[in-house]
Amino acid sequence: MLALVVIMLILLVWALVAGRLARFSVTMPFAMLAAGILLTAGSAPVFVFDIPIDSAEHVVEGVLAILLFTDATEVPGGILGRRPRLTLRLLLIALPLSLALAWLAGAALFHGAGLWLLLVLATVVMPIDLAPAIAVVRDRRIPERLRQVINAESGLNDGLVAPVFLFALAGATAAGGEGLAEAAVEALPSLAMAILAGAVVGASAARVLRLALDHGWTQSSALRIGVLVLPLLAYGVAALAGGNGFVAAFVAGVFFEPEARRLPAGTLHLVEDVGTLLSLALWFIFGAVVNQTLAGGAITWQVVVYALLALTVARMLPVVLALIGTDIRPKDRLVLGWAGPRGIATLVFGMLAFLDLAGPEKDFVLAVTVVTVVASIVVHGLSTGLVARHYGRASPAPEEVGGDLPEATRPGGPGPAAAPGDRRGSWGNRWRRGGTAP
Repeated sequence: MLALVVIMLILLVWALVAGRLARFSVTMPFAMLAAGILLTAGSAPVFVFDIPIDSAEHVVEGVLAILLFTDATEVPGGILGRRPRLTLRLLLIALPLSLALAWLAGAALFHGAGLWLLLVLATVVMPIDLAPAIAVVRDRRIPERLRQVINAESGLNDGLVAPVFLFALAGATAAGGEGLAEAAVEALPSLAMAILAGAVVGASAARVLRLALDHGWTQSSALRIGVLVLPLLAYGVAALAGGNGFVAAFVAGVFFEPEARRLPAGTLHLVEDVGTLLSLALWFIFGAVVNQTLAGGAITWQVVVYALLALTVARMLPVVLALIGTDIRPKDRLVLGWAGPRGIATLVFGMLAFLDLAGPEKDFVLAVTVVTVVASIVVHGLSTGLVARHYGRASPAPEEVGGDLPEATRPGGPGPAAAPGDRRGSWGNRWRRGGTAP
């Protein structure tokens, strides 16, 4: 009960001073992480977390299921956003290259680590999440087109990395170190069942909810409850059928998204807010994980270098290469590469790997997760304001002030206009993890 009271007080205090804290890039995830570190530190901490492993794994997967579902339904302009070609380049070219570079960096730094474990590390550190640096899509000094691409990519890349993570984890945890064929036998059927379950739940639920609304059988408040249960329903159906729940939840969101745009405004608010609260609880618990990792002595200079490479070279170089031949200027390509903070996806994948691995490998993966997330909060949080001020001083290029953007969405204009059926305007799903509305 004391933990609940303290967490609620932290949320209340942050709600009162969020505007002032935003000037210093202090987001809610950062506040909850700092509180978790302070309140679980020392030999006699205020809070001690002792959660059974089996229960913890299901809780973490359930939280990720809700967040992945919301990501898939809340990207402005459809599943690929308003810049689908640029989004596809980042997802289909830059993301695989980033995973490959992270894998190679691990092979160079961590001698003796298995190939599967190195792939697990790559899938843990490369998914991006805007929570640690939400100002990337809030600050209107950064060109609108860049914010649109960042928002769309961050909403989709963790769902695409999830199957690769599962595949790598299956290989890393296989008894006796079986090879690719054995890992595939274990992982691929689970992935196929998850995709099938998510597609069936998402498509059928979208159709049923829309029919109920059209025939006057339901109300808007009831629709919000109906949408809230969908990621958990997809998760449960997939688990019963032998599939992975959070992959199913993401697929359900993909199939639900086209119909979601036709539902009343606010239909997705409840699932977004529940996802926010659950993810903030994870940030608080992660503070305790940081303390445990620091005390365990698993952080080495190789871990620090690997995390920094994952945040910089392994992200920026593939993005720059993927955008060659587009109308994105070289400077803006670097900004898109820089705009890759790590947050809840890295945290959850790292925790799941920790729960499934054994021996020193689990502590090793957890150390990499901790250093990567904490470094991202520092690096991206402190540098966001510098990037925004640079754009504020620079003269806008023609493509940034005119182009094909509607007047309401141009930088410096009145802001993104919410079309009928939009839930929270252009950046709804990005501030649900700790930011405030633009």
